[in-house]
Amino acid sequence: MANAKYKRLVDAFAADIRTGDLPPGSRLPTHRQLAAKESIALVTASRVYAELESMGLVSGETGRGTFVRETALALSNGIDQPSSAEGMIDLNFNSASLPSQTELLRGALRQLASSGDLEALLHYQPHAGRKHERATVARHLACRGLSVDAEQVLIVSGAQHGLAATVMTLLNPGDVVATDALIYPGFKVLADVHCLELLSIPVASTEQGLGYAPDLEALEQLCRSRRVRAVYAMPTLHNPLGWVMSLAQRKRLISIARQYDLLIIEDAAYAFLAEKPPAPLAALAPDISVYVSGISKSIATGLRVGFVAAPLKWVSKIERTIRATTWNTPGLMTALACGWITDGTVMRLESEKRQDAMLRQAMAREILQGMDYVSHPASYFIWLPLPEEVRADQIVMELLRSNISVSTAEPFATSEHVPHAIRLALGSVDLEVLQVALMKVRQVIDGYAY
Repeated sequence: MANAKYKRLVDAFAADIRTGDLPPGSRLPTHRQLAAKESIALVTASRVYAELESMGLVSGETGRGTFVRETALALSNGIDQPSSAEGMIDLNFNSASLPSQTELLRGALRQLASSGDLEALLHYQPHAGRKHERATVARHLACRGLSVDAEQVLIVSGAQHGLAATVMTLLNPGDVVATDALIYPGFKVLADVHCLELLSIPVASTEQGLGYAPDLEALEQLCRSRRVRAVYAMPTLHNPLGWVMSLAQRKRLISIARQYDLLIIEDAAYAFLAEKPPAPLAALAPDISVYVSGISKSIATGLRVGFVAAPLKWVSKIERTIRATTWNTPGLMTALACGWITDGTVMRLESEKRQDAMLRQAMAREILQGMDYVSHPASYFIWLPLPEEVRADQIVMELLRSNISVSTAEPFATSEHVPHAIRLALGSVDLEVLQVALMKVRQVIDGYAY
């Protein structure tokens, strides 16, 4: 009988949500109120809400209650695939491209076509890349403060593949990985596929109140209570919060890693945007760190060339994983990328993109003035916490109706508590379109807040 009533309540709530009788944003009764109203046990009321949440119809928020979700919005909020609807303004994904890049590609392809080495690129390549290309990447990494031998470099099919190869090689299903409370969604997907347990490190406000940083004391407490195998970190230009960890914070993180025997996975996808940052974690702790980056963010997302720098003791193992997943990175793209590294094109484009990102941040600063958002002055994204009374799914859905795509916090969150915030990607549209879109974002949020 109790089970039948539980199912009836779930079906009734679901029907009211789907017909609109309970519109998005509606606050449902508390668990105790529902139990009293329906004469059911408190545990049964909790079970009703848990089932509705698993169906994607409601969200339970600590200290606030249970709310009806915007069911027209996919649970992934479009984070799994770039917005492709006609006329959609994409503030969800970053695919920054400078006007000069297309002609640069034409010239590079012509140069490659006239190369005497072209035929070699049509054959299988060494799994970790050709020796001279690995040496080229090693010189490039030296410009980022990471001095490694060519033998420590492995060329992969983009930074995401680099992360996957690292995880598949050095971690086992069931391993615990410490991460920030908000992280790059691609690592969450990877952890899910590889059956890793992600434990969330709280994000703390900085002393100046101008941003956020990882709570390293919480990381140490976590290591005391659980057997943590690794820590995933973005110390330079964190996505989505934009922080650049200080040298003292990096040394403290490394100290904890050594004390508790942690592997450090350093994601440096956006590190090129920060001018003169502290040394990478992999430079400060080369024996326990794997450094992963690529040229998708600094050059173009369609050029799937990445690189992994690892201690020699792990290189052959990671190379075996590359063999098992892609055999080798595409020879043509690798040759193109290494040619641009050698002739200075990569460094020039990185510098130009820093300037472009700073221009976009300045525009956002003017339009969003007075809003409590978080960013780095040279990053391509903004983290925008919403006022207490404003729900993120409502904002995202309203913006979608205006053909503007943004992301909620859900794809980035590793904790049970998902903050009401949106991430704005600034790099995929031209400046005029970005200005109009940001003004609309401000208008929609202000409309819900007041």
